[in-house]
Amino acid sequence: MKIRPARKEEAGIVMQLIHDLAHYEKAPHEVEATEKEIIETIFCDNPMVFCDLVEVDGEIAGMAIWFLNYSTWQGKHGIYLEDLFVKPEFRGRGYGKALLQHLAQICNERGYGRFQWWVLDWNSPAIEFYRSLGAVAMDEWTVYRVSGAELKQLGN
Repeated sequence: MKIRPARKEEAGIVMQLIHDLAHYEKAPHEVEATEKEIIETIFCDNPMVFCDLVEVDGEIAGMAIWFLNYSTWQGKHGIYLEDLFVKPEFRGRGYGKALLQHLAQICNERGYGRFQWWVLDWNSPAIEFYRSLGAVAMDEWTVYRVSGAELKQLGN
């Protein structure tokens, strides 16, 4: 097993993993991204989002898509994990944990102060997995989002 950055020619694989994750999260209809957009955002000259892959014997087993966030209280960057996904046939072998350890190592090496992500309330296996690694739920915070027509209206 090795963890490495995704390559531009693997954009289709990344897109398939995104669709697989959306299916697992019971929201396949919500994927709007295209392979072209993945190329333009992850594989551009100055990316603001990154994708690391787990490769096992030449086969892609999973991915982590992440970007930098910032804490004004700490005065430091952190990593926000947008997506973590391991294909079902590769689960239970430590690859998800290895991806999280990899990102935590990046935080430590670069002096980042936080590593955070969201998890769906109903995803008990993931919640228990994250807790076993020392992650703490931020229950006192409520996530807000503006998108679609509301985002256009707010921006006007």
